[in-house]
Amino acid sequence: MIFRNWSRTWLVIPVLIFLSVLSSCTDTLESETIVYSNDFSDLNLAGFENGKLFIFGNDTLAGFYHNEEVAVNVSDLPSHNLLKITIDIIVHDSWDGNPDDGIGGPDQWFFGVDNLEVFRTTFSNSPCESTYCLYQSYPDNIYRQNVPKSGATQTNLPGLCLFGAFNNYSTRYSISKIIDHSNPNARIYMNSDLVANNTPDPVCDESWSISKIEIKALTLK
Repeated sequence: MIFRNWSRTWLVIPVLIFLSVLSSCTDTLESETIVYSNDFSDLNLAGFENGKLFIFGNDTLAGFYHNEEVAVNVSDLPSHNLLKITIDIIVHDSWDGNPDDGIGGPDQWFFGVDNLEVFRTTFSNSPCESTYCLYQSYPDNIYRQNVPKSGATQTNLPGLCLFGAFNNYSTRYSISKIIDHSNPNARIYMNSDLVANNTPDPVCDESWSISKIEIKALTLK
């Protein structure tokens, strides 16, 4: 009996030490400040490069874009060591995802901060059948194989141009990333590499727009 009690004691002590060390290594979020937030409902494009607005359904969006860079500049940021960037985008019409045929794909979208690319992925608005499916990378980086519209927040929107008369040809995504950053200024850029060599009107074939962008400055210690 005594041996059993001592055995349990010596088993518990290392566990307590491990938990104590783990707790002491846990980072603490000391501050979180929204430094930019825009859903374009007030027609505000402050800080935007290549900013333009249009109405889609009942919403005002920034766009629409096809292989052209758009950026948001924020300045005089509070002291921080991380940025959390959340971008809600809508991809319209004939996005073909991963296929690397140089004719209709791959259809990539990416964003970065300052001179650093943060995230690059592909999207697909294609119907997916057992015999034919154009896979996309999102919610992962390229080139993971996920079914079309994986990770979407809304899928039942009508197309914008080529498939404007059909539902389910615009898809909304909310993309959120946290990166190391401590400078007082930041430039968040977004762009696409869309391949549409099989159509006379690439912009009508596939485009994208921004429904909201939010930037937070975080201090983690």
